[in-house]
Amino acid sequence: MSGVYIVSVPRGGWAPADDTIAALSLDAVGRVPGAPREITLHRVLTHMIAETHRHAGHADIVRELIDGTVGLRPDGVHVAPYDPGHAGRVEEAAKESAARCS
Repeated sequence: MSGVYIVSVPRGGWAPADDTIAALSLDAVGRVPGAPREITLHRVLTHMIAETHRHAGHADIVRELIDGTVGLRPDGVHVAPYDPGHAGRVEEAAKESAARCS
């Protein structure tokens, strides 16, 4: 399996997915093949974010095995600069999401 195949296959689904996301609200209900019940677009997108995160982690492990580096940035700093407003923005986003789901 070539790298081109690995990258090109998912890209083929981006346009239809983008069209669906643009056309529907997050509380739009649909059915996923094989799923036992109907599910909202919000739940599908949340699931896809988690899956992307998980698989990106797998890819990072493979990259570490290939090049021997372990998450090191060239400047030696491993975390983003401190942002005192970040936690508040995350909390506000969580509250807004919870309000939409209830």
